[in-house]
Amino acid sequence: MSSEVYFVRVKNAGDAGEISAAAGKCLQTLLEKSGVALAAAVPLKLHFGERGNRTYLPQTYYDKVIEILQAHDCQLSYAETTVLYGGSRADGEKHLKLAADHGFDKLPVVIADGNSGEAAVMVDVPNGHHFEKASIAKYLADAEQVVVLSHFKGHMLAGFGGAIKQLSMGFASKGGKMAMHLGVKPRIMSLFCKKCGLCEKRCNEHAISRGKRSFIIDREKCIGCGACYSICPHHAVSILSIGGLWNALTGGRVFREKLVEYAGAAHHNKRNIYINFAVNVTAGCDCEPHPMRKCVSDIGVFASLDPVAVDQACYDAVAQSGKRFRGKEQLHYAEKIGIGTRDYELTEL
Repeated sequence: MSSEVYFVRVKNAGDAGEISAAAGKCLQTLLEKSGVALAAAVPLKLHFGERGNRTYLPQTYYDKVIEILQAHDCQLSYAETTVLYGGSRADGEKHLKLAADHGFDKLPVVIADGNSGEAAVMVDVPNGHHFEKASIAKYLADAEQVVVLSHFKGHMLAGFGGAIKQLSMGFASKGGKMAMHLGVKPRIMSLFCKKCGLCEKRCNEHAISRGKRSFIIDREKCIGCGACYSICPHHAVSILSIGGLWNALTGGRVFREKLVEYAGAAHHNKRNIYINFAVNVTAGCDCEPHPMRKCVSDIGVFASLDPVAVDQACYDAVAQSGKRFRGKEQLHYAEKIGIGTRDYELTEL
């Protein structure tokens, strides 16, 4: 059975009014045709762009979406999560400043996994092969419904990024990102450990105990969620290993399957709305801190209740425009584990 995907073609990503109107038209049609009920409180999951990036989606693209949701009396917020690497999004305080500097001031901004990635809950992964549970940012895990706003573009490791990647890396806590990227269990370096005990208190699996020289992680109990890494103020928790670094650098099938399984956890039992923007399509991600050029002409805005279908529609449209991204297997795997379907009915509005 196919999923409905609504599409509005656009000519110029430089015209924020045109993009905003297209997104609004997609959302309004989706609400009318699908009959999906809106929750009282609806986070908008988006990406503020890394400092130095110029092709991230600005706030003005979302104006009409916000207007429509507010007309339904939804309590809205912007939601984002911290990242593993350093820079402007490494912790909540820096991330909030970046959001303000990039003009995201229309709604309250919530860093969904807390200042250091510590606000996370373990969520079941339906039909998972690599994970049984996923470490999801608490604010997003607790939300009844999320409007997922994704910039469809390339990505060095994933091949491409859209709704599935926004659900996985975007919803994951810092520890969840570590689990997808590295797939390793952390260790505590006694040289740096100050025995403050924060890691022990934060560990939900009771895998950390006080040793003679430092706290110690029981690798049999550890599930690799990364909470200890996130909360340690002394940088005493190491996530480095040869195998983990090789996995992070080479990417490939396993990494993409892990992305998909996290997306499944974030999507499961929610009535999310997915809006993809296939404009300013670049070969790299909005996380890259430098200007990039478009790799295809602007295409348009897509919307669906199915994250797999909306990504497949964008992937096909970009391919028809002359750019075929790697990573298509994530769509096949997402369909295989029951997140959605690659078979879509495209309605151009």
